Amino acid sequence: MGQVAWKGMFLSLFDYKTEKYVIAKNKKVGILFRIVQLSILAYLVGWVFVVKKGYQDSDTSIQSSVITKLKGVAYTNTSELGERLWDVVDYVIPPQGENVFFVVTNLIVTPNQRQGTCTESYGIPDAVCSKNSDCPEGEPVAAGNGVKTGRCLKTGAVNMTGTCEIFAWCPVEKKKKPKTPILGKAENFTVYIKNSIRFPKFNFSKTNILDTDNDSFLKTCRFSEDDHYCPIFHLGKIVSWAGSNFQDIAVEGGVIGIQIEWNCDLDKDASECHPHYSFTRLDNKFTEKSVSSGYNFRYAKYYRDVNGTDYRTMIKAYGIRFDILVNGKAGKFNIIPTIINIGSGLALMGAGAFFCDLVLLYLIKKSNFYRDKKFEEVKSSTKKPIQVSVNGQKKSNSLDTLDQLKHLQSVET
Repeated sequence: MGQVAWKGMFLSLFDYKTEKYVIAKNKKVGILFRIVQLSILAYLVGWVFVVKKGYQDSDTSIQSSVITKLKGVAYTNTSELGERLWDVVDYVIPPQGENVFFVVTNLIVTPNQRQGTCTESYGIPDAVCSKNSDCPEGEPVAAGNGVKTGRCLKTGAVNMTGTCEIFAWCPVEKKKKPKTPILGKAENFTVYIKNSIRFPKFNFSKTNILDTDNDSFLKTCRFSEDDHYCPIFHLGKIVSWAGSNFQDIAVEGGVIGIQIEWNCDLDKDASECHPHYSFTRLDNKFTEKSVSSGYNFRYAKYYRDVNGTDYRTMIKAYGIRFDILVNGKAGKFNIIPTIINIGSGLALMGAGAFFCDLVLLYLIKKSNFYRDKKFEEVKSSTKKPIQVSVNGQKKSNSLDTLDQLKHLQSVET
């Protein structure tokens, strides 16, 4: 018996089993099924393959390098600096531009500073005093310009408060900045942005500069929405494309983002891969009265007089910081993602059939009728041993219930 069972199990491995289908003549469910199928097919073809290009292998690990150079000069005549001509060496920081560069548009100049003692700036809370003990010697002024000397310098009446004397670079910086930008003409300056990118997975490289032998191309061209391969930009237009006015942002400074996006379909010719530019203001432009609005920093230029004493000109520079952000994605046909997405679509087709089965078997009025047709209930036969008397002898047998009844009738006869 064991050999027969094992033999039957072994032979069953070569059996092919197929599903039994029930055709339901129900137009409502049939229409629903076709709508579900068409929706899944439209999603698969329209969204997965056409929009998202699901038949392609993609590379988002873009490698990028950015080089920037600015051009332009400006003339100023101020009481602190007198007549002065500003060129790229003066107003561009750092001088070797990369992904980030800063253009000075406004400034507060404190010339001829020397180390000594002077009054701390008014308006600094830690420097307010009424007696000398309020200015302990050697203690630095919090958010100030120097170290306290121990003296409180009063102004006016005896009982009025004063300001601590400090040891610092004197005179200290004045707080009032010009209401109009000193370098407002920086609006007409130009910046050259050279961007080279590479997608390592496909070994594909390209730049944002037109491939030409014309030496005068970069001297005459200017970027426009119709010409993506001229990398020369007007600073004023960059700010306006970001939704701001150059003269307004130049007073207190700000941050502008220049985004270069490369979306390349490598199934097409390489000439179809273009850079796309977008510009946005990154600082808090909507909170103009905020104490943190704008962008500025300080730097100094140092000198030495004939007596060997060091002195300096300190500059608090306001300006526009430009951040260049590069991102991109490249795609190329590959059989593996194609098969995966087709398989996912077929699985969704099966899910659609499952949904329609739920509607047919549980949600419509005749669901019980369709359920009885789809599911066939099979009961196994039960055999019970009985004892019968034949010619005065009892015999035991195992028969089906119906066979038992027939057998008993024949015995009684």
